[in-house]
Amino acid sequence: MQLSLKALSILLAGFPLLGAAQGIDAVATSAAADLQKATTELTALRAEVEAERLPLARQIGELEQKLLDRRTELAKAQRIQENQLVELNALKAEAKRLADETKFTDSILTEYARAFRSRIHFVEEPRYAAVFEAADKAAASADLAPADRFIQRVELLKTALERAERAQGGEIIEGKALDHRGLVQPGKVVLIGPVATFAASSGNAAGLLQQELNKADPTIAHLNEELATASRNLVNTKSGELVLDPTLGSAFKMAAMHKGLYDQLKDGGIIMIPLVGLGMAAVLLGIFKWWQLGRVRLATESDLQKVLKHIEAGETQRASDHARKIRSLAGDLLVAAVQHVDERKEYIEEVLYEKMLGARTKLERGLPFLALAATTGPLLGLLGTVTGMIATFKAISSFGSGDPKMLAAGISEALICTATGMAIAIPSLLFHAFLSRRAKGIIGSMEQTAVGFVNGLPESPFPR
Repeated sequence: MQLSLKALSILLAGFPLLGAAQGIDAVATSAAADLQKATTELTALRAEVEAERLPLARQIGELEQKLLDRRTELAKAQRIQENQLVELNALKAEAKRLADETKFTDSILTEYARAFRSRIHFVEEPRYAAVFEAADKAAASADLAPADRFIQRVELLKTALERAERAQGGEIIEGKALDHRGLVQPGKVVLIGPVATFAASSGNAAGLLQQELNKADPTIAHLNEELATASRNLVNTKSGELVLDPTLGSAFKMAAMHKGLYDQLKDGGIIMIPLVGLGMAAVLLGIFKWWQLGRVRLATESDLQKVLKHIEAGETQRASDHARKIRSLAGDLLVAAVQHVDERKEYIEEVLYEKMLGARTKLERGLPFLALAATTGPLLGLLGTVTGMIATFKAISSFGSGDPKMLAAGISEALICTATGMAIAIPSLLFHAFLSRRAKGIIGSMEQTAVGFVNGLPESPFPR
C-alpha cells in the first residue's frame, strides 16, 4: 500500500512536467508505465515481504523460544544459587563445628600432654625431652598451621601410647643417680609403675630412686643392706623381690625431716651451748628445790601444843626432845625457842625472827637463778635468731636466693635457738612460781608456829 501511494505521488508530481514537455498523452503513457512499474515493484515487494515473513516469524519464534529457555535457565540458576546459599550456610556451620572440634581436640591434647609430662617418672624425663620440646614449640609457634600443630600433638600421643605399651610388666632403661656421697653413678633402672629401682654398673650402690630439690639427677634412697641387695638382684637378674614404697618417696622425705635431739641441737649453732647449759642447770636446780621443799615437815598444831605442855610442866628437856623429832626448819625453830624459854618474850621473838630470816634465805636459795633462766633463755634464743639470720643474709649475698637448702640452714638455726630459749624459759618460770609459792607457804607456817609458841608461853614459866 505504501508503494502505491508513492507511485501515485510520483505520477501526480510528474504531470506538470510532462504536460509541459510532451503533452497529456505523453504524460498518460508515462504515468501508465510508471504505474505498471510501480505495480510490478509492489508485487515484487509483496512477494519479497511474503518470502521474508515466514523466516522472520520462524526467527521470532526461535527467539521467543530462546527467551523462554533463558528464563527457564535463569529460574534454574536462581534455584541453584539459593540451594548453593543453603549449602554454603551448611558448610559454614559445618566448618564452625569442625573448628570448635579442632579447638576442643587441641585443648584435650594440650591437657593430655601436660598430664603425661606430670605422670612420667623423673627418671624417664631425658628420654622424652625432645618430644616435649617439639610439642612446646608447636604450641608456641603462631605461624604453624593447625594441621601441623595437630601432627606434633599426635606424635606426643603416639609416644605416650608406646610408653604405656612398654611399661606393661616393667622395663629396664639406662640411667644414672647420685649415691650417698653425692657422686654420679651410671647404671640401670627398673621401672615398674611409679617405682624406680636402681643398681649401679660398678659398685654396690642400689636402691629406690627419689628426686631431691635442686638436683639434676635422682638420688638413691638410703636402705638397709638386705633391701639394697634385693634391689641389685632385681635389676641384674630381672627377677626377685621388689622393694616398694607405697608413699612414692614421701616416707623418705618425712624420715629426713625427723632428726634426733643431738642433730637438732647441732643445727642451732654455737648459741646452743650456753642455752643447753642454762636449761640443764635450771632443770636440775628446779628438781632439787622441789625435792628439798617437799621434804620440809611443818610443825602441826598438835606438835606445838605438846611442846608448850612440856614447857608449862617444867619439862624443858622433853620439850626440846620433841622439837628435835621434827626434822625440818620448823623443828629447828622450836628447838631454839625452847632453848630460850626462860628469857623474856621480846627476846624470844627476836631469836625466832632471826631463825626465820635464816630459814627464808635457805628456802629461797637458788630461786633467783630460775627467774634469771626464765629471762635469759629467750634473750639467748633471740641472739641465736639474729646470728642465724645474719648467716642467712650472708649466704644470700654470696650465692643468691636460688638454693633454698642453703638458706634453710640459717633459718633453722634461728628458729631452733628461739624454740630452745622458750623451752627453757617456760619450765623455769613454772618452777620459779611453784617453788616460790611453796617457800612462802613454809615461811608462813613457821611464822604461825612462832607466833603460836610466843603467845602460848606462860608469863613466868620459871622463877627468876
